[in-house]
Amino acid sequence: MREQLQAYISTQAASGRAYLRQEAVTAVCGWVPSLPGIALRGLAYRLILRAAGPPAIEQGVRLRYTENIRLGRQVYLDYGVYLHACPGGIAIGDDTIIMHGAILHVYNFRDLPHAGITIGARCIVGERSVIRGQGGVTIGDDVLIAPHVQILAVDHVVQTARVPIMQQGLSATGIVIEDGVWLGAGAIVTDGVRIGRNAVIGAGAVVTHDVPAGAVALGVPARVVRELADCDPPVDTATPILHAAQGRQVGGPGGRRWSLGRSQAG
Repeated sequence: MREQLQAYISTQAASGRAYLRQEAVTAVCGWVPSLPGIALRGLAYRLILRAAGPPAIEQGVRLRYTENIRLGRQVYLDYGVYLHACPGGIAIGDDTIIMHGAILHVYNFRDLPHAGITIGARCIVGERSVIRGQGGVTIGDDVLIAPHVQILAVDHVVQTARVPIMQQGLSATGIVIEDGVWLGAGAIVTDGVRIGRNAVIGAGAVVTHDVPAGAVALGVPARVVRELADCDPPVDTATPILHAAQGRQVGGPGGRRWSLGRSQAG
């Protein structure tokens, strides 16, 4: 029984003492709802993880190996997020948002050398996306990850039909996603891939090879179908502000939009 208990704790924290501290803080603070809970956790959770400033953490967020979690300023963890940061850790940059039900999972108990997850600043990780970091995942700044994306920096060795796949070992090369990338909903990025700066991966695509910067890749397996570098730059890159409630309509016939704060051509 004692050995089983020790084995369980070893999957949750670096030591028995770290486990007790982690569970005590999350048990007391983790359930408190709404703004009072966010404020409480923003202060209390800094006892068990490293943060550059008070993070905004919703109730129901599950954290394991908290001593290996590093959060930048104004990081937001939505309800139901799960971070498992065993050796290698998880680092999340300033102003990054991890949406409802997303899973960031290092779970490196086979001593893989490059395990860990690093996410840059101003990123969004969409609802129920999964990032597995056994081989190391590095995500740059301003990356948009839509819902249900899978980024899987680990693979199974498949050499023979005589041995169960589970017993043939793992390979884990790592994944790099550079600045400004957009991963469409349901896309899958497999181990060993590098996606270049400002590339776009279409919804449902399966990325098995590198994608160059400024490319649009679609399909299964994903293939480059367009080079954004060949396109004319947009006329107006300012963020549109839409507001139908006040009933202000701008733009001529065929180009009508609702707007607040500035005029836009249709």
